Amino acid sequence: MAYEIFVSLSRHSLALTRDGKVIKRYPVGVGKMLTPTPHGTHTIINKAPNPGGPYGAMWMGLSEPHYGIHGTNNPSSIGKNVSKGCIRMQNKDVLELSKIVPIGTKVYINK
Repeated sequence: MAYEIFVSLSRHSLALTRDGKVIKRYPVGVGKMLTPTPHGTHTIINKAPNPGGPYGAMWMGLSEPHYGIHGTNNPSSIGKNVSKGCIRMQNKDVLELSKIVPIGTKVYINK
């Protein structure tokens, strides 16, 4: 089974696919105008449960340095352009996602 993650910045949506089929969609918060989320193809390179601070219940670092998919201590920010470029998820959603996808999963970010 090959998992991939597709993030749509304009839709504030993260889609998890397995073997090319969408199996789950999650709402996300993304970068604001001055600190946009980086477009392109990235890879999940590490996972850190309970990283503390604004990162919520889980951090999944991307191959783009200093960027990741993480939980939040501010659930009302989901669905908005508010981050410093990271992809924010509800804590329950990022925990669920982190249990499914292995390190090495490709993450495609587009408008």
